[in-house]
Amino acid sequence: MRVFVVAGEPSGDRLGGALMEGLRTLAPEVEFHGVGGPLMEAQGLDSLFPMSELSVMGLVEVLPKFFHLKRRIAETAQAVLDTKPDVLITIDSPDFSLRVAKLVKAQSSIRTVHYVAPSVWAWRPGRADKMAKVIDHVLALLPFEPPYMERAGMECDFVGHPVVGEPVATHQDIQAFREAHGLGQAPLVLALPGSRRGEVDRLAPVFGEALRLYLESRPNARVVVPAVAHMVDAVTEHVRDWPGSPVVVDPRNLPSDQAQVQKRAAFAAADLALAASGTVSLELAAQATPMVIAYNLNWLTTLIAKRMVNLDTVTLVNLVSDTRAVPECLLDDCEPVKIAAALSDVATNPATQQNAMDLTMDRLGRGGEAPGLRAARAVLNRLPDHHA
Repeated sequence: MRVFVVAGEPSGDRLGGALMEGLRTLAPEVEFHGVGGPLMEAQGLDSLFPMSELSVMGLVEVLPKFFHLKRRIAETAQAVLDTKPDVLITIDSPDFSLRVAKLVKAQSSIRTVHYVAPSVWAWRPGRADKMAKVIDHVLALLPFEPPYMERAGMECDFVGHPVVGEPVATHQDIQAFREAHGLGQAPLVLALPGSRRGEVDRLAPVFGEALRLYLESRPNARVVVPAVAHMVDAVTEHVRDWPGSPVVVDPRNLPSDQAQVQKRAAFAAADLALAASGTVSLELAAQATPMVIAYNLNWLTTLIAKRMVNLDTVTLVNLVSDTRAVPECLLDDCEPVKIAAALSDVATNPATQQNAMDLTMDRLGRGGEAPGLRAARAVLNRLPDHHA
């Protein structure tokens, strides 16, 4: 069996690596072609070109590379047509993935699977209808997504979220982290102002002022700021004047597995977290860390978002648990006084989030089959003449 698999960024490489491992377990004769990163290459993929060429964020960054990316889309689609695989699996990166799928579908009947459903439940519901023209089958990370995809005419399976496969920090991990950073037994507040330059520049000043207000009555507390490698210097600059003698957790000189251990330990050691909106809420829930979510956008994007967003919450823990246990300070409410008040409320009664976090992890597949294996089984079960 031949599988052509395409990922465009590190998160997709992680999903792809686990999916390929699952496919190899269930169909040992499988042969892989496509585009991916080191984790997919470790499963036997000889990448058509370096995946890093596709890891471009934002319109401003994309424009200078537009023609090069267009060539890569055409080259990838041609490679799929030449390979004639049993299935093309595209992973996230919809701007690249769906353009490849469109070209492939225009010239063949090759089956197409897309891993990670777009957030059509939040905004742009028309995206699912558009996607259904080029995608046969969607692998969803969130349990409430299949009906949206099926309504648009695609097959869809919920396969579990990779966060449930991550280890939980041990007591020893937490103690080692505290000792390594000279934190003693001080109460810890985690600050997570995002992983992209724009959001860190926007949120860090607001987070810093909110923490100043919150820590006025908690002089012994320390602030811990886990940073992604490419943002360490920017984050360090931003937190220089913050209260709580901030510790910036720098992963740059550690092997990736040790960096992950350190990050999990930082999350689990914290009594409370203030975080930007995003998947990080699930990572915090996995380590049972109560949280407040705060986020704002530039004024133009805020205007557009207010018109387009269909939800009263954007936090995945709230959405998956079908509660509103995690407080949010979004857009106009993303201001220090409101954030500090929300932090105080959660600190006073952290247990109110525990049930929602537990329910979220259970609904995302905790304790069940690994998401990569579930995804592989879903792909094989819907292939003509294949069953896993």
